Amino acid sequence: MKNSLFKLTAVLFAAFFLACNSTQDKNSDDATAQETEIASFEASEAKIEENLRFLASDELQGRATGTEGIEKAATFIEEYFQEHDVEPYFEDYRDRFEVEGKEAFNVVGFLEGNDPELKDEFIIIGAHYDHIGFGEAVGNDSIANGANDNAAGTVAVMELARKFALKENNGRSILFVLFSGEELGLTGSEHIAKKLKAENLDLYAVVNLEMIGIPMQGKDHMAYLTGYENSNFAEKLNEYAGEKVLGFLPQAKEYKLFQRSDNYPFFEEFNIPAQTISTFDFTNYEYYHHVSDEADNMDFQHMTNLIDAVFPAIFKMTNTEEKEIKLN
Repeated sequence: MKNSLFKLTAVLFAAFFLACNSTQDKNSDDATAQETEIASFEASEAKIEENLRFLASDELQGRATGTEGIEKAATFIEEYFQEHDVEPYFEDYRDRFEVEGKEAFNVVGFLEGNDPELKDEFIIIGAHYDHIGFGEAVGNDSIANGANDNAAGTVAVMELARKFALKENNGRSILFVLFSGEELGLTGSEHIAKKLKAENLDLYAVVNLEMIGIPMQGKDHMAYLTGYENSNFAEKLNEYAGEKVLGFLPQAKEYKLFQRSDNYPFFEEFNIPAQTISTFDFTNYEYYHHVSDEADNMDFQHMTNLIDAVFPAIFKMTNTEEKEIKLN
């Protein structure tokens, strides 16, 4: 009897021990999964650098519209979208148009909203991926690689697309648009703005990213917003982010930067908040349209921090019940 009782006690103890270990293992696995999920929503500095170094490499010959170099850039972006489950919005990823007798194309990715009442409203996150091709030679170098202008904005859009696709919780639908023909007079953004307007797209707002590769100095914000005074865009995004991400740059108004980037055609066509986030402030980078606009000059940690700050703000933007960002 004593032996049987001892054996029963041992079995029960072993079962209890195994159950405790199993629970601990499960809790450990859950914690690891949670840590992995949190980390996956943080921008990858290494991946941002890798993508930018390719887009700004000599192989792409400055990404001028209508060239083999920009074709390689477009294919690279398309493959990235496909890898991260960002669907084409049109029949494929390319929105085709002609400019100066050249075949050109915007690259457009799509994430449908998951809120039945909000998914028919759209937000565009965009940047131009073209550059000028070649510039005035410095030594043996004549390739204007366009690292800050605007491979930086392009990789930010790609990274935001990855993060949104992974999160799978955007209430409104999102278009991730990489514009061509910007350097030829905003031709790509003009084309797609007119096209989407003709389709009666319910467009809420446009967040454009331009020249974000170098940080500003001595500011209480990370980036500035063009057309700052036109809307409550900066105020609301800062509120959504929980920190002062966006501020005002007087030179942006002085030099009419609001009218000089791919946000502007959407403002003209849709009369909505359509604005550009930038960190180029005329004092922190001397290589605008210069062959020395190279990847080695970019601050990848700054770019990563900015993307991580902007993401939760735009995520909140996709899920508010009302369109809270409005023109003044």
